[in-house]
Amino acid sequence: MNSPRTKHAAVSLLALVLVAAVLILAACGTHTAESAKWHCPMHPTYISDKAGDCPICGMRLVPIKNERPPDNVDETGKHSEVESNDPSLINSGATPGERKILFYRNPMDPKITSAEPAKDSMGMDFVPVFAEEVTADASKVDGYASIDVSNEALQVAGVKSVAATIETIGRTARTIGTVLPAETEIRHIHTKFSGWIEKLYVNSTGQSVRRGQRLLSIYSQELLASQEEYLRARATADRFSQSSIAEVRRGGEDLVRAARRRLELFDVPEDFLRTIEATGTPVRAVPILSPISGFVTMKDSYEGQQVDPSMDLFTITDLSRVWIEAEFYQYEVQDVTVGQLAHLTSPYDATLSLDGRISYIYPYLDPESRTLRVRFEFSNSDLKLKPAMFVNVEMQLQASAGVVIPDSAVIDTGTRQIVFVDLGGGRFEPREVTIAARGDGKARLTHGLSVNERVVTKANFLLDSESRLRAAIAESTIKSNPRPRGGQ
Repeated sequence: MNSPRTKHAAVSLLALVLVAAVLILAACGTHTAESAKWHCPMHPTYISDKAGDCPICGMRLVPIKNERPPDNVDETGKHSEVESNDPSLINSGATPGERKILFYRNPMDPKITSAEPAKDSMGMDFVPVFAEEVTADASKVDGYASIDVSNEALQVAGVKSVAATIETIGRTARTIGTVLPAETEIRHIHTKFSGWIEKLYVNSTGQSVRRGQRLLSIYSQELLASQEEYLRARATADRFSQSSIAEVRRGGEDLVRAARRRLELFDVPEDFLRTIEATGTPVRAVPILSPISGFVTMKDSYEGQQVDPSMDLFTITDLSRVWIEAEFYQYEVQDVTVGQLAHLTSPYDATLSLDGRISYIYPYLDPESRTLRVRFEFSNSDLKLKPAMFVNVEMQLQASAGVVIPDSAVIDTGTRQIVFVDLGGGRFEPREVTIAARGDGKARLTHGLSVNERVVTKANFLLDSESRLRAAIAESTIKSNPRPRGGQ
């Protein structure tokens, strides 16, 4: 039978073996976790020890497959992660020494470079720049570079391309029109003499009036004196008509015509003149009649008010015919002509549908909106169109044939338009194009692209980012000419 001391030694030895096994397993797990690497599908030179997003383009990092154990150790004793884990090295079977590192760059700003490994202000490692990244073919577009993308990156990014075709595309211009009263159908009511308003027959804004309807009556000393002068001239002409001298008779007639003409120039109604001629008595208050049928859109007159010719007493607007004015952008001006047909609808009245032609194009642009105004004229006997209403205006602009690509393929930088041409084999070339017209989700080009050339329509903004980055790296290489790592 074993002694207690022997049993105690056996238990202690077993415990030490178990602890050693746990430490070994933990170390293996740690090594496995530490050895796992992730890289960006669009920027495979960026490699991270943990999952996350690429700091350059924001894409999700993916694990590096078929990773080989590091076979190179730098001067600090650490494994050279970039050189040993880069997928292009693994897939090609090349050794790390075959890829020449020119310098290191800031992952957030490629213009900041370093000849040695470094970190930025946020603690991010500088990314190595290899020789092949700056020896790519130069692009004809300033600030851009041609790029090569692996099949894996194309699949992850979802890059798609289509061929340019020859098509005729029509462009529909859509804008908002405003209903306005026709300026030719607006009348302002003034008197041609001074006086006082004795009676208002139309006393509210919006009231409907007819042509020849009484608006108000005015007492005027000047007008009353002119009536008396006219009646005396008639009496004198009656006496002169009995004269045997022709000149005397004509003088009496001329005197009557002059006195009557004076009243007519004061806009005294014709039936009012016939009344005083029949009665032979002047009338205290003279009526003012409406010159047109329409609606009172402005009233600034009250009973008992003193008036003079400078005062605007009424504004009467005939709404049986209206204008609709619409505005078009400056780039559409060349396609807008007088007589062009447009279709107008109402956003709040489905029954309203009008077809009209442009009757007038204003010869200047609005200085604030930089738009061109055009005018349509419509009959409005049913008064459905009311001033200040909005209507939708659709007009087909002139269509022409040319090289057509999807509008989504165009990257508009503000000063130029860029597309990425798919050259095949994962190679993409930036190309500057000029757009003549856009419509129905397509763009017609004048130059920059040939028919059947393929352009990227999806994920082209990722290619744009990578192309700019490659161009910036090449520019940094030329300007800074940093000392390559290891004195190479």
